[in-house]
Amino acid sequence: MTLPKAPGPQLRAYLIASRAIPLVAPAVLKRRLAKGKDDPDRWREKLGEASQPRPNGPLIWCHAVGLGETLALRGLIAELAAQAPQANFLVTSTTRASAQVFAQNLPPKTRHQFLPLDAPGYLTRFLDHWRPALSIWAEQDLWPGAVAATDARGIPLALVNARMNADAFARRYRWRGLFADLFARFQLVTAQDSATAQNLQGLGTKGVRTTGSLKAAAPPLAADPQALRDTRAQLAGRQPVLLASSHPEDELVALTALKLAQHKPLLLIAPRDPHRGAEIVGMVHDHGLSATRRSLGEGPDKDVWVVDTFGEMGLWFRLCPVTIIGGTFGATEGHNPWEPAALGSAILHGPRIANFAADFAALHGAGGALSITPEALASAFGDDHSAMASRAKALSDSAQGSIAPLAAELLGLAGLA
Repeated sequence: MTLPKAPGPQLRAYLIASRAIPLVAPAVLKRRLAKGKDDPDRWREKLGEASQPRPNGPLIWCHAVGLGETLALRGLIAELAAQAPQANFLVTSTTRASAQVFAQNLPPKTRHQFLPLDAPGYLTRFLDHWRPALSIWAEQDLWPGAVAATDARGIPLALVNARMNADAFARRYRWRGLFADLFARFQLVTAQDSATAQNLQGLGTKGVRTTGSLKAAAPPLAADPQALRDTRAQLAGRQPVLLASSHPEDELVALTALKLAQHKPLLLIAPRDPHRGAEIVGMVHDHGLSATRRSLGEGPDKDVWVVDTFGEMGLWFRLCPVTIIGGTFGATEGHNPWEPAALGSAILHGPRIANFAADFAALHGAGGALSITPEALASAFGDDHSAMASRAKALSDSAQGSIAPLAAELLGLAGLA
C-alpha cells in the first residue's frame, strides 16, 4: 500500500467542483443514449454501478480511453497473466465502440466496464465494488477525481504507454500544477517516445522512462472463423486492397488513385466511423466508380466494397495483402500500423504520421512500411509488397515478447511479483 498525497490547490478546486457532476449527469447520459453514443443496457456503469460481479482473488484495473488504446492493452494483460496466474483483470474505457470491439478480443480472466463519471459518489461505488490491487492508466486519458480517489485508498498507480505531442502539451501547460499533482501520485510512468517523455517532464513528472509503444506488443485482432471462410470465398479471384480507419481525405486520395490505376484492385474501405457508409458510396459515385456496402448485406462485386461494420478489422487485415493506413493523408496524422503488421498485411501510408511517428520509424527501419505520395499510389496498386509485409510481421512478432520486464515491474507494485 502506498501513502496517499494531499491535493494541491488546483486539484482541490477540481475535486470540489466535481461534486456538482451528479446534478447534470442524468440529463447528459440521456442525451447520449438518444444519440446512440452509450449502451442502453450498460449506461449505469458510468454512475459507478457494476454490471458484473467481482472475481475472487487479486484484481488489476487497467484504463484506456477509446478503441485503439483499449486493444493495445491486450499484450500487456497477457504478459501480466503469464507472470501472475492468480490475477484477474478489469479494463475500463469510455466509448461504446471500444466496449463492443474489446468484447470480441477479450483476454482470459478479463472483464470490461465503462469508467464512471469523475464524481466522488460514483468513484466510491466503483472502487468499493472492484477493490483493485493496482491501477494502470494508458496513453494520456487521466481523470483527476479517479486518480485522486484511487491514490487516497493507497492503491498503487502506474501510467504506461504515455503519448503526448506538442499540441497536447501546450493545451495542458496552463494547468501544469494540476498535472504535476496527478503525476506525483504514480509510482511508475513510461512513455512511448522521447518527445512524450520530455513533455511529461515539462509538466512536472519525475522519473519518466521511454519504453516504446504497447500497440506493437498487442496480439493480432480476432476474426470470426466462419466469416473468414465465407468472405475469403467471396474475394476469390479479386485483388483486395484495404484502406483502414479512413477519413474523407484518405478516401479522396484512394479513389483518385483507383480511377487512374492500370491494375485495378478491389478497394475495401473501412471507415474510422462506420456510420459514414452512405457518404462514402456517394464519393465513390462522384469518381465514376461503383460500390457496395457490407452493412447492407452486399458483397464485393463492384469497384469498391465499403466494409462499414464494427469489430471486423481482424477479418480485413487477414484477407487483404495490402493495407493503406487511414489518417495519413490529412490532419488526423495517422492510425495504428501494428494491427495490419501483426497479420501480415503490407503497410502503405501517406505523409501525415505525427501521432505514430516512432512506430512508423521502427517499421521503416526494418523495411516494413512504405511512405507513398497520392500521385504514386495508383502505380503502387500493381506492385508486389509481400517481402515488406513479411518484414513488418517479423518486427511485430518480436515486439510481442518485449514487455516482460514492464509486466514484472507492475506486478511488483501490486505485491504480486
